[in-house]
Amino acid sequence: MEGKLYAHLLATEDAAQDLLDSMMPGMAKEAGATEDLKARDPMRWVGLMNCCKAQVEEIIFAELIYI
Repeated sequence: MEGKLYAHLLATEDAAQDLLDSMMPGMAKEAGATEDLKARDPMRWVGLMNCCKAQVEEIIFAELIYI
């Protein structure tokens, strides 16, 4: 009613995107999704990256969205 929801949603989205951007490189490295793997076996690399993204999104939901 006061026009605060949109601003809150934008701030939440920005925070979630920042967390995703900061966590993905470490998660990908830990999973072994390297540039070498990307060149040798692109389908495996895509699978690992999708898995990492899903894990990071679950962490973000738990820490930021579902609180």
